[in-house]
Amino acid sequence: MEESEKIPETSVGEVWIPDPDEVWKSAEIIKDYKEGDKSLQLKLEDETLYEYPIDLQGNELPFLRNPDILVGENDLTALSYLHEPAVLHNLKVRFLESNHIYTYCGIVLVAINPYEQLPIYEQDVIYAYSGQNMGDMDPHIFAVAEEAYKQMARDEKNQSIIVSGESGAGKTVSAKYAMRFFATVGGSASETNIEAKVLASSPIMEAIGNAKTTRNDNSSRFGKYIQIGFDKRYHIIGANMRTYLLEKSRVVFQAEDERNYHIFYQLCASASLPEFKDLGLTCAEDFFYTSQGGSTSIDGVDDADDFEKTRHAFTLLGVKESHQMAIFRIIAAILHLGNLEIESERDGEACSMSSEDEHLNHFCGLLGVEQGQMQHWLCHRKLVTTAETYVKSMSVQQVVNARNALAKHIYAQLFGWIVQHINKALHTTVKQHSFIGVLDIYGFETFEVNSFEQFCINYANEKLQQQFNSHVFKLEQEEYMKEGIPWTLIDFYDNQPCIDLIEAKLGILDLLDEECKVPKGTDQNWAQKLYDRHGGSQHFQKPRMSNISFIVLHFADKVEYQCEGFLEKNRDTVYEEQINILKASKYQMVADLFQDEKDAASTTSVGKGTSKINVRSARPVIKAANKEHKKTVGHQFRNSLHLLMETLNATTPHYVRCIKPNDEKLPFKFDPKRAVQQLRACGVLETIRISAAGFPSRWTYHDFFNRYRVLMKKRDLSKNDKKQICQTLLEDLIKDPDKFQFGRTKIFFRAGQVAYLEKLRADKFRAATIMIQKTVRGWLQRIKYQRLRRAAIVIQRYARGHLARRLAEHLRRTRAAITLQKQYRMLRIRRAFQRVRKATVTIQAFARGMFVRRIYRQVLAEHKATILQKYARGWLARTRFRRIRGATIVLQCYYRRRKARQQLKALKIEARSAQHLKKLNIGMENKVVQLQRKIDEQNKEYKLLNEQLSTLTSAHSSEVEKLKKELEQYQQSQQGDGNQLVSLREEMEHLRLELEKAHGERKVVEDSYVKEKDLLRKRISDLEEENALLKQEKEELNSRILCQSEDEFARSTAEENIQMKKELEEERSRYQNLIKEYSRLEQRYDNLRDEMTIIKQAPGHRRNPSNQSSLESDSNYPSISTSEIGDTEDVIQQVEEVGTDKAAMDMSLFLKLQKRVRELEQERKKLQTQLEKKEQESKKVIETKTEMTSDHEDFAYNSLKRQELESENKKLKNELNELRKAIADRATQNNSSNDVQDSYNLLLNQLKSANEELEVRKEEVLILRSQIMKAAQQKEPGKNTEPITSPASWPNSDKHIDQEDVIEAYQGICETNRKTEDWGYLNEDGELGLAYQGLKQVARLLEAQLQDQRREHEEEVEALQNQVEAMKEEMEKQQQAFLQTLQLSPEAQVEFGLQQEITRLTNENLDLKEMLEKLEKNEKKLKKQLKIYMKKVQDFEAYQAMVPEERRQHERNRQVAVQRKEKDFQGMLEYYKEDEPLLIRNLITDLKPQAVAATVPCLPAYILYMCIRHADYINDDQKVHSLLTSTINGIKKVLKKHNDDFEMTSFWLANTCRLLHCLKQYSGDAGFMTQNTPKQNEHCLKNFDLTEYRQVLSHLSTQIYQQLIKVAEGILQPMIVSGVLEYESIQGLSGVKPMGYRNRSSSMEDGDNSYSLEAIVRQLNTFHTTVCEQGLDPEIIQQVFKQLFYMINAVALNNLLLRKDVCSWSTGMQLRFNISQLEEWLRSKNLQQSGALQTLEPLIQAAQLLQLKKKTAEDAEAICSLSREIVKILNLYTPVNEFEERVTVAFIRDIQTHLQERNDPPQLLLDFKHMFPVSFPFNPSSITMDTIHIPASLDLEFLNKV
Repeated sequence: MEESEKIPETSVGEVWIPDPDEVWKSAEIIKDYKEGDKSLQLKLEDETLYEYPIDLQGNELPFLRNPDILVGENDLTALSYLHEPAVLHNLKVRFLESNHIYTYCGIVLVAINPYEQLPIYEQDVIYAYSGQNMGDMDPHIFAVAEEAYKQMARDEKNQSIIVSGESGAGKTVSAKYAMRFFATVGGSASETNIEAKVLASSPIMEAIGNAKTTRNDNSSRFGKYIQIGFDKRYHIIGANMRTYLLEKSRVVFQAEDERNYHIFYQLCASASLPEFKDLGLTCAEDFFYTSQGGSTSIDGVDDADDFEKTRHAFTLLGVKESHQMAIFRIIAAILHLGNLEIESERDGEACSMSSEDEHLNHFCGLLGVEQGQMQHWLCHRKLVTTAETYVKSMSVQQVVNARNALAKHIYAQLFGWIVQHINKALHTTVKQHSFIGVLDIYGFETFEVNSFEQFCINYANEKLQQQFNSHVFKLEQEEYMKEGIPWTLIDFYDNQPCIDLIEAKLGILDLLDEECKVPKGTDQNWAQKLYDRHGGSQHFQKPRMSNISFIVLHFADKVEYQCEGFLEKNRDTVYEEQINILKASKYQMVADLFQDEKDAASTTSVGKGTSKINVRSARPVIKAANKEHKKTVGHQFRNSLHLLMETLNATTPHYVRCIKPNDEKLPFKFDPKRAVQQLRACGVLETIRISAAGFPSRWTYHDFFNRYRVLMKKRDLSKNDKKQICQTLLEDLIKDPDKFQFGRTKIFFRAGQVAYLEKLRADKFRAATIMIQKTVRGWLQRIKYQRLRRAAIVIQRYARGHLARRLAEHLRRTRAAITLQKQYRMLRIRRAFQRVRKATVTIQAFARGMFVRRIYRQVLAEHKATILQKYARGWLARTRFRRIRGATIVLQCYYRRRKARQQLKALKIEARSAQHLKKLNIGMENKVVQLQRKIDEQNKEYKLLNEQLSTLTSAHSSEVEKLKKELEQYQQSQQGDGNQLVSLREEMEHLRLELEKAHGERKVVEDSYVKEKDLLRKRISDLEEENALLKQEKEELNSRILCQSEDEFARSTAEENIQMKKELEEERSRYQNLIKEYSRLEQRYDNLRDEMTIIKQAPGHRRNPSNQSSLESDSNYPSISTSEIGDTEDVIQQVEEVGTDKAAMDMSLFLKLQKRVRELEQERKKLQTQLEKKEQESKKVIETKTEMTSDHEDFAYNSLKRQELESENKKLKNELNELRKAIADRATQNNSSNDVQDSYNLLLNQLKSANEELEVRKEEVLILRSQIMKAAQQKEPGKNTEPITSPASWPNSDKHIDQEDVIEAYQGICETNRKTEDWGYLNEDGELGLAYQGLKQVARLLEAQLQDQRREHEEEVEALQNQVEAMKEEMEKQQQAFLQTLQLSPEAQVEFGLQQEITRLTNENLDLKEMLEKLEKNEKKLKKQLKIYMKKVQDFEAYQAMVPEERRQHERNRQVAVQRKEKDFQGMLEYYKEDEPLLIRNLITDLKPQAVAATVPCLPAYILYMCIRHADYINDDQKVHSLLTSTINGIKKVLKKHNDDFEMTSFWLANTCRLLHCLKQYSGDAGFMTQNTPKQNEHCLKNFDLTEYRQVLSHLSTQIYQQLIKVAEGILQPMIVSGVLEYESIQGLSGVKPMGYRNRSSSMEDGDNSYSLEAIVRQLNTFHTTVCEQGLDPEIIQQVFKQLFYMINAVALNNLLLRKDVCSWSTGMQLRFNISQLEEWLRSKNLQQSGALQTLEPLIQAAQLLQLKKKTAEDAEAICSLSREIVKILNLYTPVNEFEERVTVAFIRDIQTHLQERNDPPQLLLDFKHMFPVSFPFNPSSITMDTIHIPASLDLEFLNKV
């Protein structure tokens, strides 16, 4: 035992102890072990105590057990303690608890036979393992096959897969699955379909070489080595098979409960077929060779069905029908040979056969030999001596032996012939580049009776074990040298001495051959020679109790062989006379079977030096009995074994060891004894021993750092060099330097060191956990203490409060008593004081009043005297002032009159000058404007004041009247109070009497009312009860009826809908699969044609240019079946009708959508008209822009002038306000006079009307003035220029004004201004009125235009009101209809909705037809006019050629102006027929998507349609056909050339779909024209129906879509596993577990190919941006991303289900986070409605399952609601840390019982290649053809616009 595995002192742990039943049993050490102790105190798993004795001399301590976290590992070399019990326990846990049948053990794959069909070999599993590294996935036979395939492709070295094991361990099945993997992954590139032939060889070989044994129902009774050949591209090109040691004895003998070879029983089961009538066969029980075992059938196996598979395989391999019948005849002949009746003669020394024996007749007839000769030589033999030859009779036993030998020989020759023909069928003439061999050979065998066959089998296993040991040793040595670890020689078991014992000179085989040459050699003599020669050998022993047996010590076990029969089996003797008769058979095939070996050998000789190894059957070839140098069976087997070993040594081997878990063939039952026996025999434990002898545990520095960083110190973690950190840690933790070694990239550990590190890590975590628990518990206790403390404080507070309140109450009472005393005493003294004070104050008041009155009288007299003086002095002063003022005014008047006359004379002189007149005019205009503004402001103020005055007067008058009325009422009331009082008293008495009378009547009425009320209540309660019962019954009946009707209707409709959807999806998927298959066949045809061209051009070695393609002749579609296309169109129409019916069910939604569509249509029309107006205005603005430049010079002058006018206007306003105030003051003073008031009101009204009139004119004058000045200025200097073309725009009218009228009005104003002499004269003589009349003339023009505009506006308002009323009426009708439909049943609702919709559509169709007729009439008229204009244009062009150069230039300018209006373009492009290749080349073949990136999306499709439309317009069907065919072929050519370019593929998918939509939109079909504008309807096709080409384009779109998905999947698929499963979005969440040999496998590349989730999101963004920019339909974009997300889900989930290392809680957390990022991306791109999110549901459920709790029954119920892969994920669930709990077997069984009720499909993995059927919904374009601009960069100048 290794020192590292010894139990250290004072350690407590678990160990393994031997057990007779379980082989090894687990126990726990309960007492510390100290060196020198004689025993260990253990506690077993059943809680019993056990004392384990220790051998102190041998120091043999029990094996240590691995930590629980390492149990269940994928690779046994990942275990810290490597020994037999650990290996056995790990295999048992994986097999029984996780149901994993595959486990790695270093380079060996251990496969345990489950005896049950598992769903882990499907096609999707093959694709899941293809391309993956071996250590990344769970162990599987496919992983080994992928490793071999990858190493062959990478290292260019041949590979071998060696499958070995006991009979029944599953060798044949494993080899078959490995070949299936190669056939699937390396499928042949040609049409030979060689992979199918390789797989077809399996049922043939199983039929002729497999049989039922006690250990296996399908046991291979021969060994075979199949070489699968590959070419340079690593496609299968052929195969070869080599067989070893067929068990011929089974043909004539079967043990109990065993069967002969399957082919015999298959033929007997099919004997009733017509073609087998001549074979003379019956059931298998009737033949001796098939009934010896007693069991002729196998449970669950149909021999007749298997025979059909065998025949089909023969046919697939090219075996002719005649040869097949010959094979079956030979097999039937062998059966008849076993039933021959032999009669004894002459006391048994001779025997004979009856010539009438039907079996003999059948035997001879089937083989085509003479019956008499065969009858004779079956009972006689020829003896040849030197002197003579004579015939001797044979005894019965000798005849039986000879018959059996003949039967075995015939079957062996037939077996060899079949193998040879299989090899011929699998042979190829193509040079083989490399091969992978699959060796399916018997494992080590030991039985109670072991004979020659077991000896040869065990000899072969000795050779294979030697090769295996040397290979393992070599790999270990290479690993150590690669990492720079010192290599020390490891002692491993070498079985060369045992091999020498068997095959060396004078070994067992040599002595056997020598004894066979002796004429009378016997088995006993041979045994004696063995004893004499090898008695002293360490690997040879003689049994004590036997002299005819010997024992060989093999590497696996001791085996005792019985010598009896060795010589006979080695000689394999058949009499020459019988063979000669068979050679003379009339059937050529029978004769060929028995030709001499020399003839056959001459044809199969192989030249040396070639890498290819020819396959030869290991069957013994029988020669004549008298040949001296005949090869024995042992010699042949030794030679073929040496050849096999040479082949294996020249390849890289991969090992598969098959283990049989139990002998009862029960599913998932594990027998430890049988398992250990096989593990020892197959060399697995030897691999473990070699690995454990060195450094079995190996970690990369990165993984070690991540796993054990918790043991590192903080200062070490700050370093950047992880290698140095790991070295420092290990030197601190492990003191013995021999326990580990540092390599270049890995750390190597001795056995047990990883367990020690795991213990330290667990202790660290445990300490941290205790610290956390301590802190949490302390926190909880603190919280509890604080809660108790707060409660105590509250209690104390309330107690202290109570005591304090008692004390406060006492103090308050005491204080209140004192206060009462104090107040009472104060009150008594206060009252006495107040009496005295009151008397004193009274005396003082009277005295002071007397003194004050005296002083007042004196002051009053003085004041009156002062007033008299004031009035007198004022009168005198005023009289004097009036006199002086009158004199002053008279003087001023005389002086001013004189000055005015002087000034008037000067002004008259000045007024006669022109300059003065100009200034006068200017001032007049300014003052008019100022006066107008002043009058406006005064009018507004007056209006406001007048309103306030009117309100006040009305309020005052109403209040006065109210007061007068109240006064009169009050006076009348005083007069009538006396009379009223008497009458009121009388009335009161009368009312009192009536009230008493009414009270009496009321009591009577109340009594009767109460009685009646009680009676009515009783009656009502009874009626209510009856009514409730009736209602309840009615509701029950109604609910039953409704439930039944609704359930039946809903069920039927739901079933019909589901069925229709399912049928539609199936039909669509089948249709698209046909398209896919068609494209694949088309591609294969192209490849074959390329190969043909290469073969034709082979002598010259010429190559075609890469841009040429053979697609030019592909699928021109000259004749398309209209019936087929019509059928598909009918199906599409039916689907659309179903869609509309469903849509009609929601009437409210339908009406809303319909209304919304109408509104949008009206808005679109309005916007279109506004756009046209804006365009016209913009054109006018552009034209008038040049005229506006001259106006900027006058703007400064006008602005200055405007400021001056505003200042003068302000002055006039102030003066007017003063005038208003003066008038108002006079009016208030003369308020009593009504005449003055009336005149004042009249004046105000006139002023108000004048203000309103001037307010209206003011703004018009200000705006018109600038326009008039411009017109006048332009008219004076520019008499020779052209008239102004731009119309004036007015704010009050959109119409044009006659500018001449405006100018005349302005000139009239100017004339009136010229007549005035001065401003004073103007004001005096009323010339302001003349100016006002001139302005009125302008105002009339504006008013007329304003009225016209108002009239038009009113008409528009009325029209809109009519439309609104019509819409209201329609809406009310629809609401009424909707309310009526709601009251109906669901079926009636649907019918009513359909009727409404049909009537509406018919009305719309009638309207559209009328519009269409009108449009057609207009179109005809326009066409006629167009022809006339075309003629005029042609005449004009001819005339223009004769015009001089100046005139021509002028006309060109005019033409440019006309060409700017592109309304004449009809949306058609004309080209010549010879330009069609150029069009296809420039527009399709050589076009790059970037060239049209800045134009309208899908521009090529629009251009192609415009070309098609022109061809349709000219009614040229050949042109249409040629263009469409060339377009389709050109697109195919481009896609073939760029078959891996996503951008190019999506670009042509968008253009193909757009072209398809255009052909539908403009087809003229009413169904496709509902959204067309009238302009678009003009662009419809007129002459041709292109429905067939639409179908072809639909096919092409499907092909392009599939190619797009394929390209996108090829880009995304390598990113998915690393980006979704492995990428750590949340850093540090996942831990790293110890890894085994497979994680450092040679298949893993050095480069880092990992991707992050951000890389996937970036790639998805790239895809989405590309398809959106290229104008792909949104519905197709949604389907694309739904398909891509399904692929992401399938690949990630499949990988999850095949990887144990990622099935953990942390991975579930990471996975859920990553999925949420993908969901967020979908939402950001508005793709959540695409169904992509639903495709991720299985992956989301898997992530949830990894995170859920897995303990109780409630957890099981919650888990069962998730995905169907529950059990698989639970079996794979692996804790990353020891604190995570494993899923118990009982919990998994509970889950399985819950899941039995669910009918989940048996398929394990998702088919990631599944493709959802794609649909291309019709998506019309809003672009009209005449608005499309063709850029010059496309080089399409030859296209002419029509």
